[in-house]
Amino acid sequence: MSEAILETRELRREFGAIVAVEDVDLVVSAGSLHSIIGPNGAGKTTVFNLISGTLRPTRGQILLRGEDITGSPTHRAIHRGIGRSFQITNIFPNLTVFENVRIAAQALGKDNFKALSPHRRFGAYMDRAGVVLDLVGLSDRASVPAQVLAHGDQRKLELGMILAPDPEILMLDEPTAGMAAEQVPELIELIRNIQSSANKTVMLVEHNMQMVMGVSDCITVMHQGAVIAEGTPSEIRANQRVQTAYLGGLYTDLGGAG
Repeated sequence: MSEAILETRELRREFGAIVAVEDVDLVVSAGSLHSIIGPNGAGKTTVFNLISGTLRPTRGQILLRGEDITGSPTHRAIHRGIGRSFQITNIFPNLTVFENVRIAAQALGKDNFKALSPHRRFGAYMDRAGVVLDLVGLSDRASVPAQVLAHGDQRKLELGMILAPDPEILMLDEPTAGMAAEQVPELIELIRNIQSSANKTVMLVEHNMQMVMGVSDCITVMHQGAVIAEGTPSEIRANQRVQTAYLGGLYTDLGGAG
C-alpha cells in the first residue's frame, strides 16, 4: 500500500446543534483514486469543504504529507497542491478555452497579479495551458469562448483549470453532474488517464455508482455525517451495513451483491 498523502483525524463540523461531519478518520493513499459516497446529507461535500479550506472544522486534524493544515484557507490549500472542483461548473464563460486554462496556470505563478504585463512574459503559462488542453482533449476548441462548449466539454475545461497549476491531489465533487449519460464514460476514462499518466491522487464525491465502482481503488461510505464502511469496490458491494443504510438493491444491475 502506498504511503498516505492525506489524512483526517476525528474531523468534526457542527452547525449549531447539527453535526454535519462526525469524527471522521480518513486515510488517502498517494496515487490512488479514493471515492466518498453516501446519500444526500451524508456529509461528503462538507468533508471536501473542510479539507480544501472552505470551512473550518469544529475540531479534529487534517494532515497533508504529515503536515497539519487544519483550518488553512483555500488559497493555502491550493499552494500546497490541492486542486478542487465544485458541483456547479466554475469557468470564465466569456474567455476562450485557452485563456481559462492559462489564467488558472498563472494564478499560482509569480505573475499572478500582472494581467497587463507584456504577453511574452507568460510563455511558461501558455506552454502549460497547451499541455493541459492536450491532456483533457480540448486542444481543438482552444480558441472558442468557453460559454459555447457543451456541458460535458465545460466539465473537461474545469478539470483542465484544476490541473493547470499541477496539483498533487484532485478533489472532484460530482464531476458528472448534469452530463448526458453517453458523455460519462469518456469523462471516467479521462479521469483515470490523468490519475495514472500524470501521477495524481484523486478524491471523488459522486452519485454515479457505476462510475464509482469502475474507477475507485478505495471507497469510503458516509451516512448521517459518519463513516460506516471503507474498502475496495468489491468489499463495499458485499457490505450488508452499506446496503441497508444506503445502497439497497442497486448492485443487482452491476453484477454485485444485491
